[in-house]
Amino acid sequence: MTAQQRVREKTFFGHPRGLATLFGTEMWERFSYYGMRAILVLFLSAPEVRGGMGLPETTAVSIYSIYIASVYLLALVGGWVSDRLLGPRRAVLWAAVTIMCGHMSLAVPIGGGFVWLGLLLIALGSGLLKPNIATLVGELYRDGADARRDSGYTLFYMGINIGAFVGILIVPWLQRGDRWHLAFGAAAVGMAVGLAQYVLGRRHLGGVGEEPDHRLTPEEKRHFRTLFGLGLASVAMGLALWVWLGGFTVARFALVLAIVTAAVPVAYFAFLFTGTHEITPEERVRLRAYVWLFLAAAIFWLIYDQAGSALLLFAKNHTDLNILGVDIPPGWVSNINSIAIVVLAPIFADVFLKAGDRISEPFKFAVALVLVGLSFVVMSVASSLATGGVRVSVMWLLSVYLIQTIGELFLSPVGLSITQKLAPRAFENQMMGVWFLAVALGDAVGGQVYRMTSVVPMPVYYLTLALAAIAAGLVLGAFSRRLRTLMR
Repeated sequence: MTAQQRVREKTFFGHPRGLATLFGTEMWERFSYYGMRAILVLFLSAPEVRGGMGLPETTAVSIYSIYIASVYLLALVGGWVSDRLLGPRRAVLWAAVTIMCGHMSLAVPIGGGFVWLGLLLIALGSGLLKPNIATLVGELYRDGADARRDSGYTLFYMGINIGAFVGILIVPWLQRGDRWHLAFGAAAVGMAVGLAQYVLGRRHLGGVGEEPDHRLTPEEKRHFRTLFGLGLASVAMGLALWVWLGGFTVARFALVLAIVTAAVPVAYFAFLFTGTHEITPEERVRLRAYVWLFLAAAIFWLIYDQAGSALLLFAKNHTDLNILGVDIPPGWVSNINSIAIVVLAPIFADVFLKAGDRISEPFKFAVALVLVGLSFVVMSVASSLATGGVRVSVMWLLSVYLIQTIGELFLSPVGLSITQKLAPRAFENQMMGVWFLAVALGDAVGGQVYRMTSVVPMPVYYLTLALAAIAAGLVLGAFSRRLRTLMR
């Protein structure tokens, strides 16, 4: 009996036992990530006398967008490191260690450089963890149980949202009274628990993900070290020169990152289509369909991930947060997303399992785009009411998050699964990174789009994005059958 066969004899809600290990690790990582994210913009924009960084709100949003985009941009690098150097299992281990160190840096009370170091370490660790832990989930179903795989990814996604819920509940609560670094410390503790669970539970993964799929030769490693050193030195010198010349600003850096983030997927897909002989003609046909799903996902995340910036600031500045006589932290409002995911994810997992191939992945993406667009129609109405110091009911934001949650269930777990299915075998781990690169693209562009708010009213801003997403969803739905044919 093989190691993988023994793993599959032990089940976790009808799935391989190893899913429980990955479920728990990702749950605690998301606890730390979303807990910190729920206070990041508020910390950056809080006055220095209250322990914050004292930045303007627009600058705080720019930094938030840079950080989130970097997390997902580095996922492509994380997939490559796993494919060529570490293998998924060791990649997840070192990623968890790096993330924990990042949160510990944020928890240092003196702030300043430790804040930027912490954000950098978390971005690096998250980029290494995200594609590889998702790949390990897919590897548990290597024997062809494709129907269970979709359901397994949905359960895995439920774990993500349990962690997000608890993180958003605890970290903003600890932050009350300007206890910023205590809250960041709680995020570090959460990641430490996730790391411990992964180390203790790795035996349930059997032989999955132990070695890189395409390990570099010694000569290739030497070449890589040389290029990496030169590239790192060039970037450092370029940034130093930019700062020295006096032209560096956060807004300009965000624009450069947005351009780089947009260029990376274009270059990578061009390489997959024309620059490698490791992909078969059939795999390239499937990639054509994947490109359209990638673009749809980027549009979805452009809107969805404004929960931690535009919607968080709307909750703080324009929403009545007094519930039954108690003032709740602004970050708590977004927890309706996590609650809804936990409640609805098993239902959607069962529905998608029973529906099988009757509901195509492109059609699910189209539904997600329409729903996220409708959520910003609601935001447009809410922001039009919140004028002249008026604070609107929290029900407006709750309804926005609920609509987005349903759209998220149509897209995100399905996106992980479809990436696993359509990825060329030689680039499987890297393709999981490409999926997260869609999030980076959406966030980076979203950070630039948010600058519209300095010249257009907020209701117009929300409505413009809403109509764009709905139109994209309708077009994708019209061509869903054609895309499904390409995916076969």
